[in-house]
Amino acid sequence: MTFSLEQGIRYVVIGNPVAHSLSPEMQNAGFAALGMSERYGKLQVTAEEFPEFIAFARRNLAGFNITVPHKKRIIPYLDRITDPARRADSVNTVSVKSGKLCGSSTDGYGLETALREAFDFEPPGGKIAFIGCGGAVQAAAFHLAARGAAALYFANRTLGKAEILAARISENYPGCECRCCTLTAGETLKTFFSRSAVVIQGTSLGLKDEDPTPIDPAWLRGSDFYETIYRETPLLRAARQAGLRVADGRTMLLHQGAEAFALWTGRAAPLEAMRRALYAAIERRRQEEK
Repeated sequence: MTFSLEQGIRYVVIGNPVAHSLSPEMQNAGFAALGMSERYGKLQVTAEEFPEFIAFARRNLAGFNITVPHKKRIIPYLDRITDPARRADSVNTVSVKSGKLCGSSTDGYGLETALREAFDFEPPGGKIAFIGCGGAVQAAAFHLAARGAAALYFANRTLGKAEILAARISENYPGCECRCCTLTAGETLKTFFSRSAVVIQGTSLGLKDEDPTPIDPAWLRGSDFYETIYRETPLLRAARQAGLRVADGRTMLLHQGAEAFALWTGRAAPLEAMRRALYAAIERRRQEEK
């Protein structure tokens, strides 16, 4: 495949799938608000196409974001990577300068800022439970541990993946308690949730209406609930019906995108312009899906 973009697009988000991404609406609103001519698009990139995309990016892009499933795949192709991204083994933002690729992660910053905005949550001394252990969760967990979280609990379909993540965090941040279980370990999950200030749903289940919930909704307890998917998923709906404070992933998307914007341009992101564009795009999609 030969990659091509419309004239003026120098930034993109890549993933597989990527058609659902609303990052272009948000980032283009940011460029417009500052009177910049840059434009942002999206490209679906498969694993087989990845080397070709990297060559294309070195020649044609000034930066790009990465979503599933490429947040780890990108790392061997980078010329430089920030220490937090290296520790988390996850990259979601790449800057391109003179054909060189520098990888970083804004996921942790985005989630921390989103939790503060939604629930007044501050990481130091906090306890957080994660459902799933994908790239965004890995980056966010390392970030929260570095910010002084007291305990991180991980529930994942594959227990071994959660155990590896917990061990890596414990090695880097021995003061942070890390425990894990499978998604079906109901009694353990209930304990994790009851001890946590916030539960974060970090799997891709919920992107489609027909997706099952990653856990039994009856296991949710009195913690705040954050859904990293920016739509009304069945689990978010169940958490709201159970009386929990809830928020969806639009704020994480907003704040990680604003941080990426600042990294690329060297200018403070016009946050409220980006927020308005993103929230309007989410509402349009919601109406279309009715």
